[in-house]
Amino acid sequence: MYTGLQHLHSGLAYLVLVILAVVFISALIGSLANRSFTEKDRKLALVGFILAHIQLLVGLILYFVSPVGFALLKGGGAMSDSAARLTALEHPLINIVAIILITIGYSRAKKLTESRAKFRSIYMMYAIGLLLILSRIPWSSWLG
Repeated sequence: MYTGLQHLHSGLAYLVLVILAVVFISALIGSLANRSFTEKDRKLALVGFILAHIQLLVGLILYFVSPVGFALLKGGGAMSDSAARLTALEHPLINIVAIILITIGYSRAKKLTESRAKFRSIYMMYAIGLLLILSRIPWSSWLG
């Protein structure tokens, strides 16, 4: 089960990063072009929202069943080792904050009435969320 969750979390990460980038670019172009916010734009943002939340859910499950997640915090010494600190604390905490920001961006866009404001809410919050996610990916283990 652990290996399957690991592969799912890693594979889904590629999809989440791509869709968040696509949503950001689409919303930025929509805002700059001053076009109206359509159902297609809402659905695209919703797909990014849903995939990011699924990734978070899989990551949280993995965090508690993994020998290198929550177990590192209980064992002590994780704060002195940068790789252990990234895995045990920084990666999950910053990614939770990123998903919260993406949620705020999508939720605010639903409530706004002006198209440009909807696009702005989505591209700003999704961009910050994407940057936070990119900043805390364990690149050495992910690409290696």
